[in-house]
Amino acid sequence: MKALMSLRPWLGLLAERRGRLLIGALLMLATLLSALGLLTLSGWFITATAIAAASASGYLDVFTPGSGIRFFAVSRTGSRYLERLYNHDTILRLLADLRGRVFAGLVALDARTLAGARASQWLNRLTADIDTLDNLYLRLLAPPLVAFISIVAFAAFAAVFLPVAGVVLLAILLPLGLVATAGCACWGWQASHRRVDRQERLRVRAIEQVEGLAELSAYQALDTHRRHWQREEQALLDDQRLLGRRTATGNLVVTLGIQLATVAVLLLGLEAFRSGAVSGPVMVMLALGTLAVSEGLANLPMAFTQLGATVRAAERLNTQAELKTPLTGAKLQDAPSTSSGAAPSLNYRNVEVVHGSRAVFSDLNLAIEPGQRIGIIGASGIGKSTLAQLAVRAFDPQRGCVEFSHQDLAAIAPESLRARIGYLTQRSELFHDTLAANLRMGDPDASDLQLWDVLERVELKTWTEALPEGLETWVGEQGRQLSGGQARRVALARVMLRNSPLVILDEPLSGLDADTAATLKATLDGWLAGRTALLLGHDRLALPTCDHYWQLMPGEKGSVLAKT
Repeated sequence: MKALMSLRPWLGLLAERRGRLLIGALLMLATLLSALGLLTLSGWFITATAIAAASASGYLDVFTPGSGIRFFAVSRTGSRYLERLYNHDTILRLLADLRGRVFAGLVALDARTLAGARASQWLNRLTADIDTLDNLYLRLLAPPLVAFISIVAFAAFAAVFLPVAGVVLLAILLPLGLVATAGCACWGWQASHRRVDRQERLRVRAIEQVEGLAELSAYQALDTHRRHWQREEQALLDDQRLLGRRTATGNLVVTLGIQLATVAVLLLGLEAFRSGAVSGPVMVMLALGTLAVSEGLANLPMAFTQLGATVRAAERLNTQAELKTPLTGAKLQDAPSTSSGAAPSLNYRNVEVVHGSRAVFSDLNLAIEPGQRIGIIGASGIGKSTLAQLAVRAFDPQRGCVEFSHQDLAAIAPESLRARIGYLTQRSELFHDTLAANLRMGDPDASDLQLWDVLERVELKTWTEALPEGLETWVGEQGRQLSGGQARRVALARVMLRNSPLVILDEPLSGLDADTAATLKATLDGWLAGRTALLLGHDRLALPTCDHYWQLMPGEKGSVLAKT
């Protein structure tokens, strides 16, 4: 019961769409009641027709029951179609709500917290874990409720003709429903609960195998990694086979229970028929109606055997939702506005940053005055990108502070701060969308004329004009349809469209040939005029002209700055 409490936040989210969920449940109920009506009335009608035909003087009104059969046949088909269409639309809306809420929580986390798990693990929670939660309404809440109502309704209907049959139906079918739900949930709990984590580990292994193939081969660790992968796969397959066997056993128990109830009702009906308490058609109607109840119980073992997986997915998402960082929960203010577009200052004061056991900076100080360009040069891994991440508040330093226009970043709302900063990261992050859409991430209101202008600045206008679809050309997943240099320039164009007073460019000319790099240097020299700029690179030649250059070098307690 304690574990089921992890579902409470998600039940609350479901309640926000309770109107649609109620309509969906009513459609399920209408479908099941139509199936009950169709089979019971058909059984009665066929038997009554046979008896009337065998009796020379028999008379039977075939029009009324025939109309009823046609009604139930049409209503069952129509309600089933509407139920599937409506409920799947509802589930897709709920999944969109869930993903939006989870993604909003991820966006609020700082880089240090996000680094606590692999990107594939965060992605798994955003996709697979949320997909697992779609069982909550469609298989775990509405179906058992509808099945319970149908059992009680048919038992009451049977009791009108044969009271003892109604009692027997309740005595057999209600415990059977309990076995199909709570019993199957308990039986499959452990295997389905751990299956969620094993699926994630298997996905992580698969991604590591693909992305790290060169490194694994170079260090002759490919076979070892593959064995770990195969062990994870085998463990997952064992759990899936176990759950499959237990689901099949649950289905067997439900089927035998329904057949037992049918035989019991049939025997009671035969006895009542012999005594004249019920007619032959009614006897057959009650037996066939009992068989129809199986439609409400048939899918419960499969759904409830997987209850542990749904609960585990909810636990993982709840743990993620509870993550708190300095970027969340505090009452923060907007970044200082700059009058007439004046550039801000950026100051690092006694900054200390530690990643794991490694000190990156200790008592680092750096002042960038308004409108000044500062170049930071150094080897890979020395801490250049860390300076940029501190400035956009991807995470906070362990000690000291970073100031934007003399205001501590810790007191500024991250979204307000980042709205005033143009940041070109070391990686060219492009999305599987059109070229125009990727550019407009810098300025959603940019016109096509502005897009062409910025493409000309980064030496991509001629190339874009030669494309059959121009600005509407799709760049592919992670920009794979573009070369490395083209992707880099698209990312730079996006920063230029942002038109921010503070600009941070991390390796702005990487992946470019010498002629293109020289042209872009001249372009950036003009565009950066009047802006505060922090430029990061391996050497001076990889950066536009700066007012001052600082060299990051290893020190006794982390990297230190030396003016060059």
